[in-house]
Amino acid sequence: MIVRWRAVREAARGPVVTQALIAGCAVVFVLGPASGLNPVYGTGEELLANGAAYFRRWGVVPDELFTGTPRAWLTPLTALFVHGSWLHLLGNMLFLHVFGAMAEERMGRPAFLAFYLCTGYLAMATYAAANAGSAQTLVGASGAISAVLGAFLFLLPRARVTSLFPFLFFLPLRFPAWIVLLFWFALQWVAAQRAGSGPGVAYLAHLVGFSLGFLYAWARYRGTTRVRRPATATEGDSQP
Repeated sequence: MIVRWRAVREAARGPVVTQALIAGCAVVFVLGPASGLNPVYGTGEELLANGAAYFRRWGVVPDELFTGTPRAWLTPLTALFVHGSWLHLLGNMLFLHVFGAMAEERMGRPAFLAFYLCTGYLAMATYAAANAGSAQTLVGASGAISAVLGAFLFLLPRARVTSLFPFLFFLPLRFPAWIVLLFWFALQWVAAQRAGSGPGVAYLAHLVGFSLGFLYAWARYRGTTRVRRPATATEGDSQP
């Protein structure tokens, strides 16, 4: 009875880990140079120089990651909380808000936090390994959030989410999660084939994260009961 009461209380408090991750990313961004709100980083050319140094310090630099220094090996973790622009931050946090809450509820808080950090780290490290000679800095929570999407696809495939598709004039349409997520994965795959080696979106990290998330959920929860009814997600997502 005590265990059951604790579960009820935890559910009543909501997706604490998801909310904390969103808040953490937001605070780091506002205090960093990319927000343009912290006068410590200056303005104009000084801001650009300080921003580049900031991203190089806390982001993943592939040609430095495998040098063996402890600081370099920490960057796939710190990079999960650093974003390059307001659009980058808001897009990632929207996806985390939509899909993270239900995944957290299904996995439990400690397991969800460990899952998020580990898969995000591995997605970053895999991208760096595939681009080992690159000096371009990689930042953002996309790899970890992609893992959340992959786990969501296995755990809650019939949950309905509201999506905004640009080619449909941004009309809000509701679809089962499996349709939205497989469509998203296909977009990432096509974009990854067209992406060059220069700066831009790390689509490979998205694909790796999504695959890791799905495989983890399959290995960990395949013997348990999945949510098969058409559950309703809390918010909509905007299709990238």
